[in-house]
Amino acid sequence: MRFLLLSFLTCFTYLQGSVLQDAIDAAPSGSILKLPAGVYKGSIVIDKPLTIVGKEEGVVIDGEGKGTVITAKGSFITLKNLKIVASGERHDTLDAAIKMMEGAQCEISDCVIEDCLFGIDLQMVKNSIISNNFITSKDIDLGLRGDGLRLWYSNDNIVKKNTLYKSRDMVVWYSHGNQIIDNSGEYCRYSLHFMYAGKNLVKNNHYQFNSVGIFFMYSKDTTAVGNVVKSSLGATGMGIGLKDVSNFVLRNNTVLYNAQGIYIDRSPFEPDTHNWIEGNQVIYNSEALHFHSMSENNIIKDNVIMGNIEDIVNDSRGSKTNDNEIVGNYWDKYEGFDSNGDNVGDTPHKVYQYADQLWVYNKDVKFFYASPVISLLNFLAKLAPFTKPLFLLEDKEPKVKIEKKYMKG
Repeated sequence: MRFLLLSFLTCFTYLQGSVLQDAIDAAPSGSILKLPAGVYKGSIVIDKPLTIVGKEEGVVIDGEGKGTVITAKGSFITLKNLKIVASGERHDTLDAAIKMMEGAQCEISDCVIEDCLFGIDLQMVKNSIISNNFITSKDIDLGLRGDGLRLWYSNDNIVKKNTLYKSRDMVVWYSHGNQIIDNSGEYCRYSLHFMYAGKNLVKNNHYQFNSVGIFFMYSKDTTAVGNVVKSSLGATGMGIGLKDVSNFVLRNNTVLYNAQGIYIDRSPFEPDTHNWIEGNQVIYNSEALHFHSMSENNIIKDNVIMGNIEDIVNDSRGSKTNDNEIVGNYWDKYEGFDSNGDNVGDTPHKVYQYADQLWVYNKDVKFFYASPVISLLNFLAKLAPFTKPLFLLEDKEPKVKIEKKYMKG
């Protein structure tokens, strides 16, 4: 379909009243509104194919602290090179910078969003592009901020090169087939949170200083590859979490400086399925792999597990950690030899949990976690255990040296 392209230019530096809305209402479907620098009044509504683009820097659409700044409904709507500020503060109405609904082939690119409760809220939007936007929330407590980027029943979109800073979450709920690529998030709560979502690709994103890096819940058939998740904040800060998920692939991710590196809870969830955790660097975390509840049939292979205080934590006794396929990983705590030089240890790497590790089950004791006293108790328990330790898992073919592909700066 070919659309008539029109340019609506204005000489106003500040558009009072509903001048911008009047221009939108008067524009034929398929028009392009090219805005010069200036401050434009928000609470605008777009309900037809239309492009609004800032033709230069300094195009600001101001919501004046009321409701949603831009509401767009329908297909073939593009918003580009705009600064959008000052939405309302109501969670019940999801006050946002941009609320886009029930459309396809839309685009939101190169926008700056500041002082808005929610950032970009997509509801039943498909085959669209959200790229190169900077999003930050209102300066209020973390839990009271809105989501920086929200996909709700939105499928087959490309979400690429966006930055979320001091927002709350980026959420992908009931949404399938999306590509989440090259985004970054800092000082958020969940930098990326999935629920009831499938067949998504999460690739080459960079998340740091959040409460949780990437958390997958009640989802399946998704690949996370090449992501960097670091420095998740707090005593329970988490790198990547899997809860009730099946047929997932975590490959070539770097997870470091977190309280919990990879958290596995009742995953895979569906019978006769697997999750593949392969080729990741899980390094310098308090806990590398944390198992909660029964989690079996994961394939944990060719990972580098190095510099962590604890490699394996099983906090529920019944998680069946040894009923996973664990092979070919590099463990810096491996104490065996490689007599024939094939980079495979002569003996399996076995991990036990000792009765003296009280911090695993007692939150009060965890206050002293990694202190000299607890470290000494753990050492003595391994040296001369007074009860039979709990066998957690073994890697029958542990790597002895780190392969070159992991030797990155």
